[in-house]
Amino acid sequence: MEKTFILSVIEKGIMQIRLNRPDKFNSFNREMAMQLQEALDTAATDTTVRAVYLTANGKAFCAGQDLSEAINPDGPGIKRIVDEHYNPIIRRIRHLQKPVVCAVNGVAAGAGANIALACDVVLAGLSASFIQAFSKIGLIPDSGGTFFLPRLVGFQRASALMILGDKVSATEAAEMGMIYKVFDDDKLEVEAFSLATTLSTMPTRGIALTKMLLNSSLNNALDEQLKEEERLQSEAGETYDYKEGVQAFLEKRKPVFKGE
Repeated sequence: MEKTFILSVIEKGIMQIRLNRPDKFNSFNREMAMQLQEALDTAATDTTVRAVYLTANGKAFCAGQDLSEAINPDGPGIKRIVDEHYNPIIRRIRHLQKPVVCAVNGVAAGAGANIALACDVVLAGLSASFIQAFSKIGLIPDSGGTFFLPRLVGFQRASALMILGDKVSATEAAEMGMIYKVFDDDKLEVEAFSLATTLSTMPTRGIALTKMLLNSSLNNALDEQLKEEERLQSEAGETYDYKEGVQAFLEKRKPVFKGE
């Protein structure tokens, strides 16, 4: 019987996804990576889902790759682990047409840190920490780390964090722009889920288009990006939510968005 390393439930427009390998600090093996991909696929295709809430059970958020699997001669090997486990997860998060809120409840190391940083809004508990642990074992940062971290904190700081493998506290991470906000550990769950709830009631089609623009901004020149804004603003202007938002403003009432 397959173990459930990813727990997911859909309720009131939110898909909660929990990493569930707490005895291994939620480090990834192949089963867990594939189960997370399946959960993200469900979030993408289920029209009742308007926001995703990602967190973990136990004391850690995610310690990265389960190294016993990585060095197992009968295991998938590092190339397949990156190509089939982590790259598809990062692509799913970034291409998901719904906002992803990540609540980092403990240490986020290696691929675990970079999966968190790929999410749309990252919150952390006060005791959480982020570590680019790859250099400690002679590897390079993967899971989009070399793409996202320099853009979040700047080239020089990202370079130092990746080469030295320094531990960054949640407070330091927020101060340097790596994550959005920090909360006391006992308030993280409530605050993060509340934010996901708010997002699920917002014009989520417009949020999806914003996410698409943020993705393209990472590579586009200004003129290309202005064209993309023009194209997607026109698309946003045809949505139900735009029309509802304007009508509610004119009628001085609270809008009721549908994500359409």
